[in-house]
Amino acid sequence: MKRLVLYVADKCPHCKDAQRYLDSKGYKYRLTNAKMQRGRKELQAMGARSIPVIKIGDQVMVGWNQKNFDRMYNSN
Repeated sequence: MKRLVLYVADKCPHCKDAQRYLDSKGYKYRLTNAKMQRGRKELQAMGARSIPVIKIGDQVMVGWNQKNFDRMYNSN
């Protein structure tokens, strides 16, 4: 099973879109708030400066684009 992590902020509409899509497909993922200490540290370590961020294994996608996510998920 592919390890998915979704980094979000509370009032981010793109984060909500990503979360709804993952939920609609039944993907299991860890939801991490970018404002919490753990989220900040992990995003900082990746060098990500905006959200949402989706991590699939070792691959990172910044921003939300369904086609790019599907391509990345299926190639992993």
